Amino acid sequence: MITFNEFAFSVQKSEIMIFLLIILGVFVGFASGFFGIGGGTVLVPILLLIGVDIKTAIGASVVQMVFSSIFGSFVNYKNSSLKINDGIFVGLGGAFGALFSGKIVALFPDIILLCIFLIALILSIYKFFNSPIQTDKKSIESKTSLFIIGFFLGAIAISVGVGGAVFLTPILVGFLHYDMKRAISMGLFFVVFSSIAGFVSLAIHGFINYKLGLILGVSSLLGVYFGAKSSFVISRKWQKRALLTLYILMFLLTLYKIIGEI
Repeated sequence: MITFNEFAFSVQKSEIMIFLLIILGVFVGFASGFFGIGGGTVLVPILLLIGVDIKTAIGASVVQMVFSSIFGSFVNYKNSSLKINDGIFVGLGGAFGALFSGKIVALFPDIILLCIFLIALILSIYKFFNSPIQTDKKSIESKTSLFIIGFFLGAIAISVGVGGAVFLTPILVGFLHYDMKRAISMGLFFVVFSSIAGFVSLAIHGFINYKLGLILGVSSLLGVYFGAKSSFVISRKWQKRALLTLYILMFLLTLYKIIGEI
């Protein structure tokens, strides 16, 4: 039979954990708004580091991304940094692709999902590092190309717990010659579509921890607001450096987790 002291300690420990999750949510939200990402790139490695399994981390990340991407895109739209028609086709592609995410997560073991996440980060770091901050080239805005890119990113990204913006931004900047500020706001708008579709797919397959996801999602809203506001005033040069630093840090955290799984 549990004693009162043991019960009180258990309650206190639970309250401390909830407080830490709220702080984590605010931090992840700031990264979402500032870098134009869903937040999974930051959240998944941190959850793995504190002992959450990869599939639970992916489910919680997708819930958080629904909150952060919708609110962040609203803030960007109100500040005229987001043009809705820019992201609608890549977003729809992402939504269709993300519908397959639950099946992919159920199909592959944890170590494979971790390796896919790591490889995607390496490619993002490489391409983004070699992309110019600004370009004189005309951006390629083929609706078909954007839809196809969105489809594959939606399927792969949601399956590893990220919204896809962390991969979409380097593609838009490096291959399609988009301005970085425009690509970042478009990337976060893309996550609205991919995360909602991914949530539906993962929920059907039983991979959503609703309590964990809601705590992180609701608390991330405050961070999203200040992150988005900060991104409007920082220079492209420093924003690119900060984003590269984030990619490298997440790469190291994920690599550490993979080594621990071997």
